[in-house]
Amino acid sequence: MKKYAFLIFSLLLGLVSLNGYAFTEKGVITGKVVEEVGGLPIPSAVIAVYETGSEHPLVTTATDENGIFKFNALKYGTYKVKVSFVGFASLTVNEVILTEKDFERNLGTLKLGSDQNNLSEVTITAEKPVIEFSADQITYNVDKSILAEGSTATDILKNVPMVQVDIDGNASISGKRATRIFIDGKPSDYMTSNIADLLNVLPSDAIEKIEVMTNPPARYSGDGEGIINIVMKKGFAIGFNGNAGITAGLQGNTNMNSNASYRSKNYSLSGGAAYRSNIGRSSSHSYRENFDLVKDTTFYYDNYSNSKSNSNGGNFRAALDWDISPQQNFRVNTNFNTNSSSSRAGTDFNFLSEELDLRRVRNQLSTGDGTSHNFVFNADYSLKATESGEKLTLGLTFNNNDNDNLRLLDQHYTLPVTAKPSLRENTTGIGNNGLTINLDYDRPVFKKRDQLEAGIMYSYRKNNNDMLVRDFDFDAQQYVVAEKLTNEFLYNEGILAGYASYNYRGKGIGVKTGLRAELTDVNFDLSTGSSYHINPYLSLFPTISVNHFFKKRYNIGATYSVRINRPRENTLNPQINDNDTLNVSYGNPDLIPAYTHQMDISFGAFGEKWSFTPRLSYSTSNGVIERYRAVSVVNGVAKSETTFYNVGSNNIFGLFLIGNYRPNKKLSANANLTLTQSSYTSTLNSALNRKGLSVRSAVGLSMQLPLKTAFEANVNYANNVNAQGRAKGSVSSAMAARKMFLKNRLSTRISLSDPFGKRNYTLFSEGSNFRLQSFSESNTSNVTISLNYRFTKIKKVPTPPKAD
Repeated sequence: MKKYAFLIFSLLLGLVSLNGYAFTEKGVITGKVVEEVGGLPIPSAVIAVYETGSEHPLVTTATDENGIFKFNALKYGTYKVKVSFVGFASLTVNEVILTEKDFERNLGTLKLGSDQNNLSEVTITAEKPVIEFSADQITYNVDKSILAEGSTATDILKNVPMVQVDIDGNASISGKRATRIFIDGKPSDYMTSNIADLLNVLPSDAIEKIEVMTNPPARYSGDGEGIINIVMKKGFAIGFNGNAGITAGLQGNTNMNSNASYRSKNYSLSGGAAYRSNIGRSSSHSYRENFDLVKDTTFYYDNYSNSKSNSNGGNFRAALDWDISPQQNFRVNTNFNTNSSSSRAGTDFNFLSEELDLRRVRNQLSTGDGTSHNFVFNADYSLKATESGEKLTLGLTFNNNDNDNLRLLDQHYTLPVTAKPSLRENTTGIGNNGLTINLDYDRPVFKKRDQLEAGIMYSYRKNNNDMLVRDFDFDAQQYVVAEKLTNEFLYNEGILAGYASYNYRGKGIGVKTGLRAELTDVNFDLSTGSSYHINPYLSLFPTISVNHFFKKRYNIGATYSVRINRPRENTLNPQINDNDTLNVSYGNPDLIPAYTHQMDISFGAFGEKWSFTPRLSYSTSNGVIERYRAVSVVNGVAKSETTFYNVGSNNIFGLFLIGNYRPNKKLSANANLTLTQSSYTSTLNSALNRKGLSVRSAVGLSMQLPLKTAFEANVNYANNVNAQGRAKGSVSSAMAARKMFLKNRLSTRISLSDPFGKRNYTLFSEGSNFRLQSFSESNTSNVTISLNYRFTKIKKVPTPPKAD
């Protein structure tokens, strides 16, 4: 670990030393102009830049065939940009500020309204909000959030609307049982055996934005009921730029990261490194009421636990984006993560009689050490026809992951003391390898008004889970292999997919429809000789979305899609985990895929200072895969076994209310509320026939204050129902303040996490012969201080000639 710390420290020193470069006061303004209805690029639109207070343009240019424009070599200051084209209402972007910190301003996509009878001018502001809403997705702009600075992807996701993060760091979309995490449009669960490890070390300064898609289009895999896509930064202005930062907290957590990029006319290079160290502490209490239906008696388990964990991780990234020619582009990027962890947990198991008398006390100490490494390589080559606009892209993704874990379980009794102690050693090695090849084709049709997309993909995954369990023989004073628990699980999956979609753009209306087909072949076996081969099955995933824009401030949309939740190695693996012998868990190799039909109706209203986007959703699933707990009582001992089942069907109604208010450029507030009503119907167990309401809400506020200071805060709440009960999380909150120095190159931030108390989690679960209540508390209350330095060396380019 000292080696990694020294490497990061050296990199930080090297990057900060770039302060010696001569900074030039030259800025860049870029953007793209499209039609408001249909989103078609507008070539030859006139773009003019004005200095503040001037009525005469400083410089003008025209958009290229793709609607893209760019101004180079602008002095730092405040400008306005005016966009004009015959037959469209003009548009002015006010207060485009260029500084040494924000020397390049990308105005994004500027939409011109086509209105022959009313050529009035539309005025907007260039500053992006933290959260943007559209008919089919939510976008969280990471670089606009103070809370995101000096953090990781896991921390950011906790603040994204419609996203919830559990105590283990797993992110999901509210109201969805299966959520896929993508990075730059590619699934991350193929990149690592533990997504939480990847997100917990991925630095926020390397992330541009996070997209939440509840009904993904046909281009994306049919897995999961929604997708969270993390879009990484690709570099900025022509020249050299980047940042280096460090964060430290009172709980003992530290985070160091650096990012750098160089862009020339034809290529860009970017890279980064990050190191994170975290200390976690938690306590829990569970109380289970057990019913012995044979003897018609009741007894209780009352358990208390305390744990401490240490984790360290590093992330290293490198990328190349090369325009070989105006028609050819080649992109390649690599990502390497390494993690190590150690944990220690002590638990007291109290066994109570029907009269609540203490009959037995078992003390358990569990210690664990683990390491993981994962490497990902992505390459994409694209070929584009200049005249027709058609584009062909060939992509390849390769990943290799390794996880090794060692856990020791020491159990002894203080009551009665005559019971024999036990000592168990559990060694687990997990290897995960994958290869994905995709070919995508895009073509504008009907005078480039509409868009045709098609593609094929093949992915292959191989997972090897090798578990060795040994029990200590106190008489022989040596470890002996536990044959019934030791096993090796081998999993192989191949998916061949093809898709086609069509995007129609009419006046005020857009329709996108598509069909994806996936042929899946899965086989897995155990070292015990058991072998499983699931017959190859074909799945069809139709998608359709309709959006109507009217009066230039409203839109209404409807979507329909079919999704699949495939059982994979974590749910199929029958290896028994009995670290707690009274609460055993294992997978179920007999699971079958679950299909979900989901529909959304959304409405959006957008004003100059506000937006409001309510959404209604309905989904119905058959063969829902969920955890199921059963308790069996033998000789007065109640043993809980948890596995996965296709528990039955589930219908979910959802209401999503999302709003944003920006009274001025210095103040922004947002809020969202999610209500989902679930209705389970099961033939597995009548106890699963239940209904329940899940609630998630969040409120956020950001302010730009005098003296180059800013403040941001948010509050979140979640309460979710499941097949056997309810998981209730307490209110979580965070706030941060930032101050800029050295001409906005250096920023300092102080943040508070859960300042009003530790985060609590409560779980209620019940079956035919038990009732369980679990309470846990973790050390999320923390104060952190961050320093971040940005450096820039812009390449000089000729000043464009002024217009006559």
